[in-house]
Amino acid sequence: MAKTAQNVDSITNRDVDFAKWYTDIVTKAELVDYTAVRGCVTLLPYGYAIWENIQRTFDAWLKDTGHENVYLPMFIPESLLQKEKDHVEGFAPEVAWVTHGGDEELTERLCVRPTSETLFCDLYSHIIQSYRDLPKLFNQWCSVVRWEKTTRPFLRTVEFQWQEGHTAHESQEDAEAETIRILHMYADLCESVLAMPVIKGQKTDKERFAGAKATYTIEAMMHDGKALQSGTSHYFGDGFARAFDIQYSDRNNQLQYVHQTSWGISTRLIGGIIMTHGDDNGLVLPPAIAPIQVIIVPVSQQKEGVLEAANILKYRLADICRVKIDDSDKSPGWKFSEYEMKGVPIRLEIGPKDMEKQQVVLVRRDTGEKKPVPMDRLEEDIPAMLEDIRRVLFEKAKANREARSFAAHSMEEFTSILEANTGFVTAMWCGNQACEEDIREKTGATSRCIPFEGDTSHHPVGATCVCCGKPAKHTVIWGKAY
Repeated sequence: MAKTAQNVDSITNRDVDFAKWYTDIVTKAELVDYTAVRGCVTLLPYGYAIWENIQRTFDAWLKDTGHENVYLPMFIPESLLQKEKDHVEGFAPEVAWVTHGGDEELTERLCVRPTSETLFCDLYSHIIQSYRDLPKLFNQWCSVVRWEKTTRPFLRTVEFQWQEGHTAHESQEDAEAETIRILHMYADLCESVLAMPVIKGQKTDKERFAGAKATYTIEAMMHDGKALQSGTSHYFGDGFARAFDIQYSDRNNQLQYVHQTSWGISTRLIGGIIMTHGDDNGLVLPPAIAPIQVIIVPVSQQKEGVLEAANILKYRLADICRVKIDDSDKSPGWKFSEYEMKGVPIRLEIGPKDMEKQQVVLVRRDTGEKKPVPMDRLEEDIPAMLEDIRRVLFEKAKANREARSFAAHSMEEFTSILEANTGFVTAMWCGNQACEEDIREKTGATSRCIPFEGDTSHHPVGATCVCCGKPAKHTVIWGKAY
């Protein structure tokens, strides 16, 4: 069906039906298309370009910190998966199995990777012999398969794109330092590139990754007040190394087990961008990952010199931003709505009157502000505007989080807060999993993280558990989540 300007008008209001609004955007902004495979989507060029920009940025950061990319098979023999008991139990409900090759039944089932810890462990058991081989700082960009029952584009699909890092170290200290270093890199990616404020912290034992000693997380708040786990980093200790016999000769020529980490982010971040920054007109993209940062729209383009001037501007601006010109025969109004829907940060309008004045009009996607700018100032003004858009998006998202963050001193207060609002609730916890489960049953909220000091505006609200009244061990941020 041909797209018309009415497509923009038909977006569901964000505050009326957030889920429908989200679906409208991912389809009408041409990010994904649904497929014949349940729970799987096609990433269309515009959606995939956003992922490529995220990937390109973070891949460079990883390489700057000494990490190397590898690629491992997508199939895992069942016997290999079974080697780490806690790990296989944690993923068993989500595993897809290959049972036949052609017409023949396989002698051993193959798991389609839900994650690659076991494959990396098998690799490390072959290539690590001495302390001189350490650390191993490996990462792979790939897709994984998890047989989810309920799916939604970007947020939860059967197959999705991600990066997964897997590292091996001489000592516990080195591995723990790597785990935290990556968590800070994830937070920096979200905040400085995606304009998404996050809270850094540690997961409770109940929410810890299967087989890990400790799991750390960054938690973002979406526009509707729900949490989105946006990246995790895991410290494994030597548990996997013992299961897979990954030993090395240390500096005293004694055999030791390596200490390992794993960590990952995925295309779920695109869902986070949509739900953090989008509005009733469509996407609002942070400039750093926008496939098009500046769209040039010629006005009255049939008049002499307009298209020529627009193309000269495109050539000029190509050195400072990702720029495109729409010289199609669609009306300017249609084009305005189209690129607003796609979240392009800046629209540049140029017409005969602008040419007379030697200026253009810049229109910001985030605020709608229109600004005449002299043509000879574009190389200075456009980068400054792009950076200001990132700053404004970040501050707006942070203000939303602060407005939706609360503190509870009792279960009654906890319950009443979440009955009236959707957001983060800071409350003290005794560390007992029974209380964690009781809070979820009564409120629908899960523990998002035990925040690092300084990552929450709320100080500890009491010395007793909000659920049972016994002495508290942790300040915890709770919330309903995607």
